[in-house]
Amino acid sequence: MSNRQNCDSGCLSPLELYERVTTQGDKVRSLKTAEAPKDEIDTAVKLLLSLKLMYKATTGQDYKAGSPPTDFTPINNAPAITEDDDFVDPWTVQTSSAKGVDYDKLIVRFGSSKIDKELINRIERVTGQKPHHFLRRGIFFSHRDMNQILDAYENKKPFYLYTGRGPSSEAMHVGHLIPFIFTKWLQEVFDIPLVIQLTDDEKYLWKDLTVERAYEYTIENAKDIIACGFDINKTFIFSDLDYLGMSPGFYKNIVKIQKHVTFNQVKGIFGFTDSDCIGKISFPAIQAAPSFSSTFPQIFKGKEDIQCLIPCAIDQDPYFRMTRDVAPRLGYPKPALLHSVFFPALQGAQTKMSASDPNSSIFLADTPKQIKTKINKHAFSGGKDTIEEHRKYGGNCDVDVSYMYLTFFLEDDDKLEQLKQAYTSGALLTGELKKALIETLQPLIAAHQERRKQVTNEMQALAQALIEEDHGE
Repeated sequence: MSNRQNCDSGCLSPLELYERVTTQGDKVRSLKTAEAPKDEIDTAVKLLLSLKLMYKATTGQDYKAGSPPTDFTPINNAPAITEDDDFVDPWTVQTSSAKGVDYDKLIVRFGSSKIDKELINRIERVTGQKPHHFLRRGIFFSHRDMNQILDAYENKKPFYLYTGRGPSSEAMHVGHLIPFIFTKWLQEVFDIPLVIQLTDDEKYLWKDLTVERAYEYTIENAKDIIACGFDINKTFIFSDLDYLGMSPGFYKNIVKIQKHVTFNQVKGIFGFTDSDCIGKISFPAIQAAPSFSSTFPQIFKGKEDIQCLIPCAIDQDPYFRMTRDVAPRLGYPKPALLHSVFFPALQGAQTKMSASDPNSSIFLADTPKQIKTKINKHAFSGGKDTIEEHRKYGGNCDVDVSYMYLTFFLEDDDKLEQLKQAYTSGALLTGELKKALIETLQPLIAAHQERRKQVTNEMQALAQALIEEDHGE
């Protein structure tokens, strides 16, 4: 059996793999229609995900129903994908586990370092502030060179923050808030400048959008980002479509990066193929460039030795592995990174939330009624099938989406622990846990909506202008 499985994954042509995925997808749909036993459906879904990962590893392309492979370039340096592997890149996150991605394995695969208790204690000691609950709960779980940043802070050396957002829809969802909530805390604690890149050019290249629509999304997303409450005097928010055309420093760094990265390298890192447009192939240099202070001469007065710290989800790490490889050859400091886990879809932790699926997400524009309906109807439960079984055996917080969401948004550690103990013991029912989440998210999103109403065009302009005057030294 084992040898046959190995041959199935390694000996099939792209077209044969495509047909296997199609057949398995049909089988999953048939099982669901027939209301087959849950374990039988789960096994079939797990195999389907595994086949899709094999297809992506072989062709460099995501499986699309009705679009068999016609033009592909094998990714010779891609790691072998096994049935139990997770697949993570900047555009795709797939796992067959209801618990979500195995982040310990991901740390090993990406070569980053775990944020351990020792580092969290040092952050508290150096800043004099209680660590953010994202750190305490392992939501930000991995890093590159964070100790260098703390050294710089102790030695009163300047550094800055850099994060971003790819505006793929008009409304952001709660998962998009995670890096911005944490970045706001970092800005407050370290009292440093922040640059926020809105990659509307990327979304134009990857999505079925016009340039104009991508830029409209940027304007709307910027309002949500400003509403997070950043220090507007120390925050520079920019659109690639806007800023690149008016910043020689930005473009010079893009060109320098492009010269030092080969086509084979970006194919190996990002899985690009010969059929991808050249815009995609050149884009990584655009996301890399804000990692260098000379990209912002109006902020840092041309200084090229100021290190940056990048809080982001770990699927963005491939961009910055490339950046860190290039930096010494350009004479720039390597950017440091803090990686977060993925925010799960309402339907479960197998994938990230999607802005294109309204039922997978709680959007920042949702009404209290919509929030309640989505959670009650779509949030995956770790509870048992009957009240009697649940009271006897308790719920599983490892897979329960309502509990997962509470770890992100319920700041009270004691209350979160109480809910966990009550749910796992069976004293708290699934509906009651969902009610706790609803009561947490409704006021949080209402407060965000109120702050967003206060964001004016003038405030957006200030986010681009004031930092130019006040933070050059």
